[in-house]
Amino acid sequence: MNTRRVLAALLRPATAAALAAGGYLHAQLYVDGYRFIPVIGPLFLLQAGASFALAILLLAGTPPLLLRIAAAGVALGALGGFAASRTVGVFGFTEHGLRPAPQAALSLLAETGTLLLLAVWQVTLAGRPRAARPPTGTATWATTRTPPG
Repeated sequence: MNTRRVLAALLRPATAAALAAGGYLHAQLYVDGYRFIPVIGPLFLLQAGASFALAILLLAGTPPLLLRIAAAGVALGALGGFAASRTVGVFGFTEHGLRPAPQAALSLLAETGTLLLLAVWQVTLAGRPRAARPPTGTATWATTRTPPG
């Protein structure tokens, strides 16, 4: 087994774990009190559910590019919301620093880790040779074969 295959085999569960960790942290914050914050509470629940669903789909098999893009979107959305909540605010909600501790710092690590793992995974897949296909519009064996008799 070559290094690229081993790396690819490890990246899928690692990415799913990082994505699920971010989802767990958002679910925990939702339960611990964010559920009472209008708009923000449901967004935390949505982020947690999307993270868990995508993590399961990532584990189900080698995912298509669209699934990896969705996972990156969820992680970027969480990081964007984090940054906005500490600067301009989100729907009137602001926080400061790395509070609530330790969930804020752990969420940053999980979401950043998800993005890094997805980037490495994509580079690994991009370097993989593809099966050769005949050019579009060329005759194939089935269409060039003459019928018997």
